[in-house]
Amino acid sequence: MNKPLIAPLIAGAAAALLAVAGGAYYAFKPDAAPQDAAETPTGDPGALSAEQVRKLGIRTQAAVQADAVPLGTVPGQVSLPPEAKVAVTTPFSGTVRQVMVLQGQQVRRGQPLAIVHAAEPVQFSADLSRAQADLAVDRARAKRLETLARDGIVAGARADEAAATLRRSEATVAENRRLLSLAGAGSDGTVTLRAPISGRVATVSIETGGPVGGEMAPFVIENTAALTLDLQLPERLAGQVHPGMRVSVPASGGASVGGRIVSVGASLDPATRSIAAKARLDSTDGLVPGRGVMAIVSGLSGKAQAGVSVPSQAVTRMGEDDVVFVQERGRFVRRAVSVVANAGGKAILTSGLKAGEPVAVSGIAELKSLLAEQ
Repeated sequence: MNKPLIAPLIAGAAAALLAVAGGAYYAFKPDAAPQDAAETPTGDPGALSAEQVRKLGIRTQAAVQADAVPLGTVPGQVSLPPEAKVAVTTPFSGTVRQVMVLQGQQVRRGQPLAIVHAAEPVQFSADLSRAQADLAVDRARAKRLETLARDGIVAGARADEAAATLRRSEATVAENRRLLSLAGAGSDGTVTLRAPISGRVATVSIETGGPVGGEMAPFVIENTAALTLDLQLPERLAGQVHPGMRVSVPASGGASVGGRIVSVGASLDPATRSIAAKARLDSTDGLVPGRGVMAIVSGLSGKAQAGVSVPSQAVTRMGEDDVVFVQERGRFVRRAVSVVANAGGKAILTSGLKAGEPVAVSGIAELKSLLAEQ
């Protein structure tokens, strides 16, 4: 190879190596300034910059004073008062001739529901006619003997006997009339079943041409204008809940429906370790019978303690504790709290937090990860 050409190549390679070495020195020298001071760890996992808070999706909301702290949240089921659910029955067995309503239809009290053809009303109607004929004879006889006994023509005992026979005839006529009237039966054997209350037809268990009678209730009418609440009070609330205490349950649209305890059981159920209680609700907004709810039980007026309210999503579980993440002086700290109620999107706390303190309501999973060792 030509020696004059080798020297320039060696010089070029040496210059390139010096440039790379110089770049590495400036890149890795100890006093190099960071590219983004906001990303530099501070050693405190809870100290987050505004940019980090934004990237983690963390939002905060101030705790609100709750003047009436409830005793607790208990499971319940919406139900109907005893007088609001009535079965329609017939005292006579027979055949359905016509069904006049549909399941789910609104009916008024006394409205015809079905027409039944039965043989027994014909027999009772005949008995009534015979009893009425006997009654006329017994009445005339009793009146005649009473007059004769007063004039001393016959013994008074005969007049008394006639009066007793008259009373028996009157009782027979009245009994047959009541039976036919209670059943809504006519002399031709037709029985009209009518709605005992105003409400909605909950069930229809008969069809035209089918049998009816016995223990079967062909119709059930429900009046949902008033609702009750069946509660299961845990053992820890035994002796603390009394009639007159307020309850509230979540309804549609984030609202709540209030009510009042009307009865409390006397003993624990051995299977569920709970006490049965009953409450009457003030309204029916967004509630239907059979719906399961979580009810908040509040103390009597003047006996409630103070606490704070926060959105339910602000409270999370870490280990054995319920905790919230409180923002104080530019950092987030984990705070153990006592939750006494959690319903309707709100959690009621009695310790661990003061009104006005900002708590994280989003980005909870990220904060749990950051502050797991705090």
